[in-house]
Amino acid sequence: MSETGKKQPEGASYGGSAGPGAIHGRTAPKGEGLGVRKQFVNFSFYKVDPAWHRLSDSEREIGRKEFAEVVERRAQDLLIVPYSLVGIRAEADLMLWRIGYDLESFQAMTTELRRTGLGKHLTQPYSYLSITKRSIYVDKHDHEGQEGNRLYIVPGQSKYLFVYPFVKTRDWFLLSPQARQGIMNEHIEVGHKFPSVKLNTTYSFGLDDQEWVVAFETDEPQDFLDLVMALRETESSRYTLRDTPIFTCICRPLHEVLDSLG
Repeated sequence: MSETGKKQPEGASYGGSAGPGAIHGRTAPKGEGLGVRKQFVNFSFYKVDPAWHRLSDSEREIGRKEFAEVVERRAQDLLIVPYSLVGIRAEADLMLWRIGYDLESFQAMTTELRRTGLGKHLTQPYSYLSITKRSIYVDKHDHEGQEGNRLYIVPGQSKYLFVYPFVKTRDWFLLSPQARQGIMNEHIEVGHKFPSVKLNTTYSFGLDDQEWVVAFETDEPQDFLDLVMALRETESSRYTLRDTPIFTCICRPLHEVLDSLG
């Protein structure tokens, strides 16, 4: 899939410049090459309980502040990008895209969030876990913003993010490597027709229920729609078993995401 060619904004780095929506980031640990160490990736979706809206204004303000403090503190070790889904997806109101080098950091952060005033009124209907990995189909095809051939992600570059889990049929894996490469060449060629859409592919084999989690970033939602329609006509779509649920997320500063919860 094609990458955006936009210049990356100034900001903190985590193996690359963090996008404008990132809370904070850090560089890869000293002595570890960017092309060597893989990242753990987590998409955590949260839903506000109706009881939250019955709290007083001051209680909700304190709850939002506590939640933000945890996110900002944990962002010293994780790259975190907040997104709002209010009014877009019925079963989720906000999403935190978290990227790091160990699972324990995700777990510790979630424990702290649940202890905040806001966290006590949140459910987590979806949480997807994956890891970065070199693509076997685009081994000699790097894009700006995915150095080390997709081993690290530079998130939050665009206003909109489209996330979904992805599962192929077993027949796909029974094809020869040459047959799969030919099919994927067509898939990649279609993606190149939509340079405004950047694809982030992460792998979940054995870690979660899906095989991949894909996340598309763009400033033009209509381009993403056209891309998905075009991909439906490729041979690769014949081997798609599941690619839902699909989440449309809007990248906003953390305080705006929390304020939108009411």
